[in-house]
Amino acid sequence: MTTEEQIQYERALKRVKKIKGFYTHLLVYVVINLMIVIINIQNLKTGESYFKLENFFTAFFWGIGLVAHGLSTFGGEIFFGSDWEEKKIKELMEKEKSEQQKWD
Repeated sequence: MTTEEQIQYERALKRVKKIKGFYTHLLVYVVINLMIVIINIQNLKTGESYFKLENFFTAFFWGIGLVAHGLSTFGGEIFFGSDWEEKKIKELMEKEKSEQQKWD
């Protein structure tokens, strides 16, 4: 394996681990919040109301963290695209080249 292939492999491995971490986080979020819902449904049998604000705190605030995790994992592709960086470098190089030609 060449150095270039090794670098590409390491980048891909890092990306796969990041994606796996997000999906693990998502799975734990769903399982725990389902358990909370089931417990709260059991409380309905005792006459308590399910629609209390404190019953949604965990899902809401943890959900904010999950969204942040998702954006850190997939956000670069959503906002910048897979080859955004390369396009931006070329754009800036062309801009600099044209400005330099203007002064020559």
